[in-house]
Amino acid sequence: MTDFDVDLFVVGAGSGGVRAARVAAGHGARVAIAEEFRVGGTCVIRGCVPKKLMVYASRFRDEFEDAAGFGWTIPEMAFDWPKLVAAKEREISRLSAIYRTNLEKAGVAMIDSRAEIEDPNTIILGDGRRLGAKTILVATGGTPVLEPDIPGRELAITSNEVFDLAVMPQRLLIVGAGYISVEFASIFTRLGSKVAIASRGENVLRGFDDDMRCGVRDALVEEGVEMHFSHLPTRIEKIDGGLRVHLTSGLQLDVNQVMLATGRLPHTRGLGLERAGVTLDSVGAVIVDDFSRSNVNSIYAVGDVTNRLQLTPIAIREGHAFADTVFGGKTTAVDHAHVPTAVFTTPELGAVGLTETQAREACDCVDVYQASFRPLKATLSGRTEKTMMKIVVDGRTDVVLGVHILGEGAAELAQVLAIAIRLGAKKADFDATIAVHPTSAEELVTMRTRTARFERAIAGPEAPDAVDAEFLEG
Repeated sequence: MTDFDVDLFVVGAGSGGVRAARVAAGHGARVAIAEEFRVGGTCVIRGCVPKKLMVYASRFRDEFEDAAGFGWTIPEMAFDWPKLVAAKEREISRLSAIYRTNLEKAGVAMIDSRAEIEDPNTIILGDGRRLGAKTILVATGGTPVLEPDIPGRELAITSNEVFDLAVMPQRLLIVGAGYISVEFASIFTRLGSKVAIASRGENVLRGFDDDMRCGVRDALVEEGVEMHFSHLPTRIEKIDGGLRVHLTSGLQLDVNQVMLATGRLPHTRGLGLERAGVTLDSVGAVIVDDFSRSNVNSIYAVGDVTNRLQLTPIAIREGHAFADTVFGGKTTAVDHAHVPTAVFTTPELGAVGLTETQAREACDCVDVYQASFRPLKATLSGRTEKTMMKIVVDGRTDVVLGVHILGEGAAELAQVLAIAIRLGAKKADFDATIAVHPTSAEELVTMRTRTARFERAIAGPEAPDAVDAEFLEG
């Protein structure tokens, strides 16, 4: 006999929470899950999936234009934004229904309600009901940052709203220069909008490899995106037909929409975590150990709400590991190293492992192999877009530390390359692999000439003082 209504109560039915609930139920636990919006979470409803559908839509323009170089005659192009939005909605509704069905098949009790934590073992639902839970899992994800805090901020939208706009903006300002910003800049400029980016930084995609960052920036500029670096809005005001945005540079931009894409924060506000004694960090993330347990033994957290790595596959893996650990008798920790990632601009960026800068900070000797070339398809299409590839190698051990690709199919390549890097592949292994010709990917196994070497001198008897890092051209 137990005093608890359920063995596990999951707050949030996104990718991480759903996986944890299903696996825990499969281990025999009595599980309930609560969701106040739509089952599927950010990724399915207003993130990865609808975004990728819009990426596909935006790339058809290039395909139509390129077709002429291959002998095709294409009628005049016309794009219907409401038709795309409706098709997107049908697909995410289908996926959300599948998530719900899979939960029900697993024996998980689905509760369509907001849920808050009253104490380490009690949940309060939106209608005031209380449920006792032996274990509570917080999987509420993240929420867009509403910055900068300026007059007229309420007139702007975020990535939550952009998927359901009734009218496609002809002029769009995106504030921020992270992956959300550049992805939507790439999408909307290809769909026909005039797009501008305003950012406090001096380049896009902070944290990615510097050469790839410049490649993404230059590709966006080539497509007509205006870049306003080191400048942020100071005021947004309504005008006839749209909005007027005042920048710190003194420039005024007249647009139809302003989209805030200045980052995401863990969605913990108002959940009652502090009341239950759970420790949060400075941005509101739940602090957890290697097994996703908080400082309160009965409360765990997975996914973006922990601010470890804000990626859907990470949330899924953490949710599965949590369920195996707590209910399956298989203690499992998630390895957050060698995680592949992608930025779905056009061209897209795929990456796994260390950037060149990170490698130079971690290793005494770093070899860089880099190539930039025009893909075969562009020779007939006439497109000027180039593919860039970089392999970062430990110069002492020959182990590949990171691979970064900007070009068609880069995300797919990053997924496969992650296996090789996780297994500790060396540059010699790449070199010994036979190429598939003609492909862009063959460049990864045919780059033989080192383009640069970074070697840090080590202080010794003949060099008592540490020598500054030197970058040597190969």
